[in-house]
Amino acid sequence: MKINNYILSTAELDQSLINKAFGHGVEIDAVSFIQVEHIKDSNLNQEIADLCKLHLTAVFTSANAVNAISEIVLKHKPNWDIYCAGDATKTAVFSYFDPRLVKGSAADAAGLAGIIKGNELKEVLYFCGDKRLDSFPELLYQEDIMVHEIVVYKTRETPEEIKKHYQGILFFSPNGVNSFFRVNSINPHTVLFAVGNTTANAIKSKTTNTVIVLGSPSKSLMVEKVIEHFHK
Repeated sequence: MKINNYILSTAELDQSLINKAFGHGVEIDAVSFIQVEHIKDSNLNQEIADLCKLHLTAVFTSANAVNAISEIVLKHKPNWDIYCAGDATKTAVFSYFDPRLVKGSAADAAGLAGIIKGNELKEVLYFCGDKRLDSFPELLYQEDIMVHEIVVYKTRETPEEIKKHYQGILFFSPNGVNSFFRVNSINPHTVLFAVGNTTANAIKSKTTNTVIVLGSPSKSLMVEKVIEHFHK
């Protein structure tokens, strides 16, 4: 197979996706620019366990948040009303919760905020990371919806200098964008792919390069979009 394009992914990818791209003449190097650490704290664990006894509305905008509390959820089986944003987050929710508990989902956090508003909720419990963006809770605050945040994971940037030239670079979060551009600059012809509008905005704050935005935050769709773009 002749390789026509070289792509950098700033997050880990399943080998099956890398192989799929390779089959279309696209070679992807995957280098993780962030590291996620689940918070292990006995007081936090007890707080979440106590919340599992209550009927409340839980919100997730990251699969990392779902995975961080998975052991507690599997043990206590809470009867929460759940709202989630993104395909990966929804998949994680379905792995640990009864799918019937999901009352609303959207492609991104902004869409999820609209659904929560439409359902006339007054209060939600938001499981998130320590570097979560302000935009989602602020959308709810503007609608007088109370947001109780519980930080269940930490995100650490792990910048790495890249020597190789790539025709395209894949970004999956604003933290990944910040980490990459902390030590790297790019060729003006390099095409940048963003998993959603929030990540795209972070990219645009760093460069004027062309940015292609996915409509759904999915690594599989990201790879499909890359193949499509470079084989027009």
